[in-house]
Amino acid sequence: MDYRGRLRRLQFALAEKRLDGLLVTSLPNIRYLCSFTGSAAALVVLPDSCYFFTDGRYTQQAHEEVHGATIKVAKKAALAAAGEWLATTSKKRVLKKLGVEGEHLSLAEGVRLRKMLKPAAIRARQAPPLVERQRMVKDEEEVARLRQAALLGSTLFDTALKAIRPGVSEAEVAAEMEYAARRAGAEGMAFETIVAAGERSALPHGRASKAAIPARGFVVCDFGVILAGYCSDMTRTVYLGCPSAGERDSYEAVRQAQQAAIEAVRPGRSVGEVDRAARNVLNKKGLARYFTHSTGHGVGLEIHEAPRVARGQSEILQPGMVITIEPGVYLPGRGGVRIEDSVVVTEQGCEVLVPVRKELMTI
Repeated sequence: MDYRGRLRRLQFALAEKRLDGLLVTSLPNIRYLCSFTGSAAALVVLPDSCYFFTDGRYTQQAHEEVHGATIKVAKKAALAAAGEWLATTSKKRVLKKLGVEGEHLSLAEGVRLRKMLKPAAIRARQAPPLVERQRMVKDEEEVARLRQAALLGSTLFDTALKAIRPGVSEAEVAAEMEYAARRAGAEGMAFETIVAAGERSALPHGRASKAAIPARGFVVCDFGVILAGYCSDMTRTVYLGCPSAGERDSYEAVRQAQQAAIEAVRPGRSVGEVDRAARNVLNKKGLARYFTHSTGHGVGLEIHEAPRVARGQSEILQPGMVITIEPGVYLPGRGGVRIEDSVVVTEQGCEVLVPVRKELMTI
């Protein structure tokens, strides 16, 4: 990973925003910028240097992992150490406007930070999402990691197909999938596995429960893994028993909507256009009102990243962006269908990461 290049690009962005520095407290952003994977850190990025703060638990790990930053191990919380250091170093350099990641600081942390910086006349202000915007476009190594995560994650669908049976609980199916993921080398699950069967499949986020899988109905399986720090995200819907004509039509409408959205993905298009492509199909089928969430989201070090693929969003797709395409239809009291893949934007269109069959499967 080109950590020094990432830091240089961020420093250039700071100059554009007329900031004297940026205090990074989001752990995924810190990992992106300097490779640290621990759970306690702060990063101060200045125009010509970078300083990494952590506590004694991570002394060895920091020296093994951190790239492009001077390491400072403190006997206090990383944020407090960074704040004190900033207040002191401001006497040696011009440091008046400090950007902070407001969305990643609690109110109490923000108050304490401002108190530490006030004597040094440093003004902390919420910075735009500079690191998140860099993270939207993945480099070749990131795309390779996401492809491998998607490949591993896709194998869990076979595990689900073997485990889904009438009378088995949703939680048991999820447990089998998560055990298989660990055995295959995953660092963990990217999010809490969703297995929702029968009427519960109409819940867009129907996390696996103790409910028994019924003898008939849709089963939505939404799952992902973390591999080498990067996430996968995939959804497939199967049917237990013999689906009615209406149920087949609902499934086929979602499949067509997903395909239309995938075909709409290309550089220069807005994410709103991709969302609209999926909704147009469902609208023609009379099902658009049952599609109650966005069409997708970015995926990378976190399961939900920018950009948001939703109605009214204007972000323009660029090569290297990795997004999910996941339209769904949810009929209260009856059942639901969702189909999801992660795709990487290419120069000509997009590549579906590890395509898995999408025709309606019955068990």
